[in-house]
Amino acid sequence: MVDRGTLPRQDLAEMPKIPRFSPDAPRPVEVLAFPAVQLLDVAGPLQVFATANEQGGVGLPYAPRVIAAGDVALTASAGLRLVADPLPDRDAPVDTLVIAGGPGVLAACADPALSAWVRARAGQARRVASVCTGAFLLGAAGLLDGRRAVTHWKHCGALAARYPQARIEPDPIFVRDGPVWSSAGVTAGIDLTLALVEEDLGRAVALAVARHLVMFLKRPGGQAQFSATLALQAGEERFGRLHAFIADNLSGDLSLPALAGAAGMSERSLSRHYLEATGLTPAKAVERLRVEAARRALAETAQPVKRIAQTCGFGSEETMRRSFLRHVAATPQDYRARFGG
Repeated sequence: MVDRGTLPRQDLAEMPKIPRFSPDAPRPVEVLAFPAVQLLDVAGPLQVFATANEQGGVGLPYAPRVIAAGDVALTASAGLRLVADPLPDRDAPVDTLVIAGGPGVLAACADPALSAWVRARAGQARRVASVCTGAFLLGAAGLLDGRRAVTHWKHCGALAARYPQARIEPDPIFVRDGPVWSSAGVTAGIDLTLALVEEDLGRAVALAVARHLVMFLKRPGGQAQFSATLALQAGEERFGRLHAFIADNLSGDLSLPALAGAAGMSERSLSRHYLEATGLTPAKAVERLRVEAARRALAETAQPVKRIAQTCGFGSEETMRRSFLRHVAATPQDYRARFGG
């Protein structure tokens, strides 16, 4: 998900368009860690850059390293002891700055010296990225003001409340707003890093890296963090039969009266209890399930978009288009172009 209209910004206007090192030299990449960092937030991006060095042809495209403030020996949240390099000088050459997340991120945010360093270092970098809750440290450095961003779905509300000047989007796997990138939880950092590699070295290299890492799919940012079916599992014990009814009748009448009849409840009771169980209204759940079914059809079949809109219960292409823009941030045609086999 790229918002190129936000590229000219005041906060990071000084971020250099061209790295301050030879184009033939490896691009310096820094992954910022801290005590109680999420291990995969560090290891995932590092491995993508390291594999790109193996798959990128002649020369090494990247020079990645882990950095940390203070005691450079720290313990990740998984209990593994890490040894990092000290924070480099703010004006030392850097191409990409990656901020990891983890349980210790709020303590890192409380360090004003670290937040100031991140802000200054971002001004030196061509781009800056956060993985999972690393977005909180970007926010503490003032780098999310007026920008779109994402974090782990569980923490999107807290991030929006803490940094109200940012525009937090809870669904995407990753978001790019100008030179600032952010990803959803944990493994989404690998997807984001693959996108960085694709920007630098091309799609063929990024796909080669994904294949080498045995990634199921190199997902663009517009993919949802998790499926609608998974999101509704919290209410499966009480509404499992209703969900099966919806799945079997996507093209039929799934209005609130129809759903209430299928559930054997009054409309008011269904609305209240379903919201309590799933966090969604019945209408929103139906829309999400219809979008998910349409996404599968667009990716896996050659059916015309108009037919998919009808079989998935949207009624018209325009209605499906509006739903896709709400939930996927892409039109059905764009989605098929990116994911269709």
